[in-house]
Amino acid sequence: MNLQIPTPTVIAFALFIASPSIFSATTLRVEPYTLPAAELGPENPLPMFRGDKEDDVPKLDPAIPEADKRYLGWRTAWRCLPHRMQDGYNRDKKPRTFDSLVLENECLRATFLPQFGGRLVSLVQKPDGRELLSRNPVFQPANLALRNAWFCGGIEWNTTLRGHHFLTCSPVFAAEVRGTEGEPVLRLYEWDRVRCFPWQIDFHLPPGSPFLFARMRIVNPHDRELPMYWWTTIAVPERRDVRTLVPATTALSFNRDTGVSLVPLPIWNGRDQTYTTQSASAYDFFSRFAAGQRRWIAALDGEGRGLFETSTDRLRGRKLWGWGVGQGGRRWQEFLSVRGEAYIEIQAGLAQTQSESIPMPARETWCWTEAFGPLEADPRRIHSPDWQRAWKTADEAIEKTLPRMRVEQLDTKFAAVTTRAPERSLHLGSGWAALERRRCAAQGSPNPIPTELSFPPESLGADQQPWLALLEKSELPKRDAGEEPGALMTQPEWQPLLEKSASSTNSVHWLTWWHLGNLRMEALDLDGAEKAWQASLKCQQTGWTLRNLAVLAERRGDKAKACDLMRQAWQAGPQVAPLAVEYLQTLTRAERYAEAYDFVATLPEAVRAHERVELLWAKAAIETGKLDGVERVFKREFATIREGEVSLTDLWFAFQEKRLAAVEKVPVDDKLRERVRRGFRPPRLIDFRMYSTDGSRARR
Repeated sequence: MNLQIPTPTVIAFALFIASPSIFSATTLRVEPYTLPAAELGPENPLPMFRGDKEDDVPKLDPAIPEADKRYLGWRTAWRCLPHRMQDGYNRDKKPRTFDSLVLENECLRATFLPQFGGRLVSLVQKPDGRELLSRNPVFQPANLALRNAWFCGGIEWNTTLRGHHFLTCSPVFAAEVRGTEGEPVLRLYEWDRVRCFPWQIDFHLPPGSPFLFARMRIVNPHDRELPMYWWTTIAVPERRDVRTLVPATTALSFNRDTGVSLVPLPIWNGRDQTYTTQSASAYDFFSRFAAGQRRWIAALDGEGRGLFETSTDRLRGRKLWGWGVGQGGRRWQEFLSVRGEAYIEIQAGLAQTQSESIPMPARETWCWTEAFGPLEADPRRIHSPDWQRAWKTADEAIEKTLPRMRVEQLDTKFAAVTTRAPERSLHLGSGWAALERRRCAAQGSPNPIPTELSFPPESLGADQQPWLALLEKSELPKRDAGEEPGALMTQPEWQPLLEKSASSTNSVHWLTWWHLGNLRMEALDLDGAEKAWQASLKCQQTGWTLRNLAVLAERRGDKAKACDLMRQAWQAGPQVAPLAVEYLQTLTRAERYAEAYDFVATLPEAVRAHERVELLWAKAAIETGKLDGVERVFKREFATIREGEVSLTDLWFAFQEKRLAAVEKVPVDDKLRERVRRGFRPPRLIDFRMYSTDGSRARR
């Protein structure tokens, strides 16, 4: 006789369904969260303008079905404004304390950080204390997000555009709402400044539930279609015995050279993709589900235990991401956390892949429910070489543990909570939603934000005050050219207000024209931006405006003019590190290396010590043959190396080539380059290469 003993999770769920009243109450509290943390630092005051394209279509394997290609690359091109870049962090970690929000019952304890995008940093299974997520023991920003700064671990919530979200290292609103059984529900919410829509997540942990539920809501308040994006990114521990399971037999995978390919699961290129430690390179795959198949993804260890995620059907996509076990991948893992900590990402999204947005109709509201929790299944079947047997075993275990119909029922039940007003505020986000409500009231426009999303007037802060003055007094407060110009605005509804203010002889000021030029530039009105910035210069010559004109000149292909304008911008000041970095980058792209080398020598010590200044100086030094002192660059730990960036290893190889060529009195040719790449392996400290010689690299 084959007796199957129910797992603890199945027993807990059965008791929860049969008699939830036997369990103790769910609690929601604020408590300190202390860990070694680097300083996030100041935002970059220079606006980073988007490119001239909305779409970013990758190369596509002809074997990919037409239906899968439909939205690949649609409305995915990078943009950041009106947000400013977060690139002022360091790697000096000290004990720091943040506020955390803890939602807990007797089965699970979930810990969120509202200061950092509402990240769910820990999900502990009680009473054995097992952590279900990869919980980062440190807070260390690195250059992986849309605004640069990002940190790994836990579960993050990404909307608007492909990539790690604009608010992943910024505060969001949090409030307590009353749940369906009277229990507390945690609500996270914010106003999206890029595409101008509100979003919210209600976290339900009913008494006795062994699963955490998240009900998402996105509202398109406009009379036009919005390109919409959402991916939930879950970090779980990576080990040799951890297998990622999905109910699919094919997937789409991204390669840096060949683009998007249709690949089989689990074996491809001689390795089992469901075990990330079998690959030297970073890679991903996006599962392709059969019609009617329940959507889920799980990561289970050698004992058949781990975490799974499932959802109602609106959340269509599932993804696996791994860094690979090559030197570069391992370097990234320790760079983001500490040595010995390794993680993979399992993800869920609105579209089949992350390289697409999907059209959200005007005045539409989208909701769905996700569930996160422990899963246990027969390890012999889970790790069977028979892929069909493996994923079906997990599929059956999930259905027993949390039936598909039950998630749909809970989604319907939670809908009543989605529109409830909160009972208490737990954390304030930014003041931009409160400002938007004030703008709509002043201009007689409909309120685009549901009333149950509380954005109180006290959330209005220093960043919003100039724009509030423009709204109510028709002019921005004046600023000295030596001050930072302040928070940016690119929402089209503000353009008439700026134009009206700029045309007034009483309130005309360099800053008004500067902001108007920014708004026009981001709307791809290059001629209009130039006119506004030239008008700003007539009011007062500032480095802020000259820098923007340099960016415009380079956008139009005039590198010489761009270099000259950057020189003028630096001379006009303020002479801050971000401007020095951009001046050097402009000179480097124009291959004016001698000028770059000489410019660094004139810089104040504090600016010269900036890591990007030193990196660009080393590039100029190598190109001009001035190799003295370059080696120190390879002993420095750089904080802001971008995911996928290979500038440090390229610099290493270029230095060795020039050094050998000088010593041996030979030219730098293909023969020497090949010899250097074979014989001079880059030090681990600077090796962030995410792909091996087979060229495979994924896109995040």
